[in-house]
Amino acid sequence: MYHFFAMLSRMKYINRWGLMRNTRLENICEHSLEAALVAHALATLGNRLFGKTYDPERAAMLAVLHDASEIITGDMPTPVKYYSEEIRRAYTEVEDRAVEHLVSMLPEELRQDYLSLMTQEGPEDEALRPLVKAADRISALIKCVEERRSGNRDFLKAEQTIQQTVTEMGLPEADYFLREFLPSYGLTLEEQDYTRSAGLHFDETTSQMVFSKALK
Repeated sequence: MYHFFAMLSRMKYINRWGLMRNTRLENICEHSLEAALVAHALATLGNRLFGKTYDPERAAMLAVLHDASEIITGDMPTPVKYYSEEIRRAYTEVEDRAVEHLVSMLPEELRQDYLSLMTQEGPEDEALRPLVKAADRISALIKCVEERRSGNRDFLKAEQTIQQTVTEMGLPEADYFLREFLPSYGLTLEEQDYTRSAGLHFDETTSQMVFSKALK
């Protein structure tokens, strides 16, 4: 019996933003999925618009597992994690040990594959690591936008700081995402015009909401 995937399922029990007042709690499972979607988008944007040859699927999987060690370590608040270089080094060592422990829960034949994903040390990962880091930060930025929309001022400074950090990375893919996709997260469903463009309406014959036309 191997416990690796059952342990990964516990990501949903580890909440983020421990020092912040949240209008809605976010766990690392939700964060990792969002980061994976953004990482895949950034890699695809790089390929289509900026002449890159990224592997979007690999980028997505790196993002899916980038915080898996927190199943064991928990989510340490950023101000604590980066308080000093000594703390950062110690926490990195703990993270590394946590990854080793998780990988040990796999059959021997699979360990190297997942260790490569969780440490981002595959042959193609050097180019992908900045995208995954940007996706991680953009996911955090999305959380800040959503909290601000809910009237929570606790995330205002974090939003400004994280957006500046993403911009300073100098990634055209991330800049494109911030410009073209991020603003929509601050809109209501009606403002996004999703329901009207999809023809969403109530069907009295079936008592269900249905789409009268396909999205383009």
